[in-house]
Formats: sequence, C-alpha cells, structure tokens
Amino acid sequence: MPDTAVVADRLFAAITRSDIDTVAQMFSPGVAVWHSGDDRDCDHRRAVKVIDWFVRATVDRRYEITDRRFFDGGFVQQHILHATARSGEAIAMRVCIVIIVGDDGLITRIDEYFDPAEMQPLLVGGS
Repeated sequence: MPDTAVVADRLFAAITRSDIDTVAQMFSPGVAVWHSGDDRDCDHRRAVKVIDWFVRATVDRRYEITDRRFFDGGFVQQHILHATARSGEAIAMRVCIVIIVGDDGLITRIDEYFDPAEMQPLLVGGS
C-alpha cells in the first residue's frame, strides 16, 4: 500500500517548483480530474495541460495547508493556494481537494473544489 502522505507531499512540491514531468508521472494513465466549473472529468492529457497552464500563468506558487486527512486509498486536503500571476497580481484561493491513490501509488482521481472567480487574475493576461 502506498504512503499517501508521501504522494501528497510530492505532488504539491512538484507543482510548487514547476515540475510538470513529475506531476504527469504521478497521474495514472486513466486518471480522472474534475475541477469546480467543469462539466466533465479531464483525462490524463488534459489534466497535465491544465497544470502546465497554471504553472505558466504564475511566477510563483505555494500551498498553505490548513487541513489534511487521510483515508484508505487517498486523502482530503484543504489549503490556500497563494500564487502571483504574470501580471503581478496575487491570488489566495481557498481549495478543498480529494485525491484517490491506487495500490501502485499513482493518482487515479482528483476532485477539486474552489471558487473559479478567484482565478480571474490568472486569466487576464496570465496565459
């Protein structure tokens, strides 16, 4: 059984340091990712593309973890995502994320809840 704490730490550290390759390797080939505002799940290719866009739209990012709870096969995390858009505008987005980890240690599902309006500074000249 994988150590989900290690998976969690590795995922958010990779995003923080703009390591898209590590994120892509952590997702199972059949991963399904849903974000607030989406009308359907994203597949592996699209999920990696979204992370890549976020990294390119920001000059720095960090996660202020306010709560993390583990359950058999995954974890739930609440955090404040602090990032600076390429325009210089800062965001502080409250997020709740549920991540399922397979027996092989790869992420098989992500459900991410946040207010999409809080991403607006990244959409205006941020891509």
